[in-house]
Amino acid sequence: MMSNPEHGLPFLPGTSFTDSTKTAFHRSQTLNYRHGYAMARRPTVGIGGDRLQVNQLSQADLDELANKAPLLTYGEPKPAAPPNFIPAHVAFDKKVLRFDAYFQEDVSMSTEEHYRIRQVNIYYFLEDDSMSVMEPTVENSGILQGKLIKRQRLPKNDRGDHYHWKDLNRGINITIYGKTFHIVECDRFTQEFLESQGIELNPPEKMALDPYTELRKQPLHQYVTPSDFDQLKQFLTFDKQVLRFYAIWDDTDSMFGECRNYIIHYYLMDDTVEIREVHERNNGRDPFPLLMNRQRMPKVLVANAENFPQCVLEISDQEVSEWYTAKDFIVGKPLTILGRTFFIYDCDPFTRRYYKEKFGISDLPRIDVGKKEPPRIKQELPPYNGFGPVEDSAQNCFALVPKAPKKDVIKMLMNDNKVLRYLASLESPYPEDKDRRFVFSYFLATDMISIFEPPVRNSGIIGGKFLGRTKVVKPHSSVENPVYYGPSDFFIGAVIEVFGHRFIIRDTDNYVLKYMESNAAQYSPEALLSIQNHIRKREAPAPELENKQTEVDPSVQELETLIDMIQKQLKDHPCRDNILEAFQVYDKEASGFVDKEDFFKICDSLNVPVDDSLIKEVSMSYSSRRLRG
Repeated sequence: MMSNPEHGLPFLPGTSFTDSTKTAFHRSQTLNYRHGYAMARRPTVGIGGDRLQVNQLSQADLDELANKAPLLTYGEPKPAAPPNFIPAHVAFDKKVLRFDAYFQEDVSMSTEEHYRIRQVNIYYFLEDDSMSVMEPTVENSGILQGKLIKRQRLPKNDRGDHYHWKDLNRGINITIYGKTFHIVECDRFTQEFLESQGIELNPPEKMALDPYTELRKQPLHQYVTPSDFDQLKQFLTFDKQVLRFYAIWDDTDSMFGECRNYIIHYYLMDDTVEIREVHERNNGRDPFPLLMNRQRMPKVLVANAENFPQCVLEISDQEVSEWYTAKDFIVGKPLTILGRTFFIYDCDPFTRRYYKEKFGISDLPRIDVGKKEPPRIKQELPPYNGFGPVEDSAQNCFALVPKAPKKDVIKMLMNDNKVLRYLASLESPYPEDKDRRFVFSYFLATDMISIFEPPVRNSGIIGGKFLGRTKVVKPHSSVENPVYYGPSDFFIGAVIEVFGHRFIIRDTDNYVLKYMESNAAQYSPEALLSIQNHIRKREAPAPELENKQTEVDPSVQELETLIDMIQKQLKDHPCRDNILEAFQVYDKEASGFVDKEDFFKICDSLNVPVDDSLIKEVSMSYSSRRLRG
């Protein structure tokens, strides 16, 4: 039966009392030495010198006693001695991990290569975790090779970490001092070490090769068994025997190209080819006799001979796998020699016999390569725009710099100063146009027409030049083939249409009748008869002279109008008094008239501007007045 614990005062400040009999408060000593060995001793006295009732054990001792299972009858076996300590520089001495890698270097100053592949070896020293990068030395490489990075601990990042062997593996990229190395393989020791440490290695890769280095490698020497062909026998047998072919080179597809003729000679004695140019007179080319000198022509080059400098070095059998022979020259087939494609269209008789005897070809054709001239394209003139004569406008289509149309010089010389004059009226629905009269002048030298309207006082119409000299096209004529008015179209009663105006011929002078009688073949009998009847009526005397004196002759009125116009032109002339004196000198009979030739002499001597058409109209009106009078 357990006794109840004694209840005392709570352990609080003011309620606890110190025992004055207790003076030692240290812990008991639990370590003791016996015969030089340290031995543990259980404490028997507590703090303050109170004797412990029970020899208490630690929790670790209690756990050990609870779980202890004796194995041997006579106690536990003695533990083995701990292994000896081995430092890292001793354990990993001369143990190095080796990796094969490469990096790419840019080449900016070369046209043959743009980058370079450099192969290196990366070494990792296990004793101190240092690394080095070595590049195998290549003889005559021109590159500083060997030790690229000396042995040291290489920084991994900017935080101060360094590369460890756990960071290295196949097929990864590592960056060392700005250069990226790609690891492709490692040696057997490195593979076994990493696998023993539990690292799974990536599959190995193939080492990258430098393209320029592979290009510069010399091909392996190929031994060719010499043939049993006897070149001396060929030389003696075919000496002075040449095959002649006629060919053309058509270069018309290129700019300024043309089709040129050549003669190809094939020498049977040494299988050489010669190409000669065929020159023509005045072809504008220098008379060089040869396009290609006599030489052997390669047909197929070897695979690596495209970059061979043919312009400075001769091609040998090592660069050519097949040469041109006589069987490659066939009439009717194209042939490419040195980049030019020749078409063989014929050969000489000796060549035909050789091909018949050697190759059994007896029907070599003769091909006509002459180009037929294309049909001439008919020039079609554009539509007439209505400006200027048709002949003059058409000259713009014949040349870049248009020239004046050719004139009939003989016609101009024979009909110089020959003018046919007609008096016409205007056919118009307006009543004010009924009394208007026009003088037509037809110039026989140029087939041109001019129209003059004599001014009439108080008529309200300004007279003068109605139409300058020009050719007038007949109505209903085509623009491409215009038909102009001729002398046969002018007769009494004829209707002349000039640019939309219709005129009716009313009268003519005596010169027109004389011209028509001398050139009766140009006129119809009706036109000639109309002029003759009109002249007879005009020359016949009037039955009543009284009416003649009282009525005003229209020709007199026209003559006076023309004279007034001339007077107005000469009124403001500075040499007016001299003009009057000159006319008085030539008018010796004081009749008030001078001859036409004298009139022009006076005007030329005094520099008086004279309208030729106006003076001619005055002369015609005066002549008409005299006929009527």
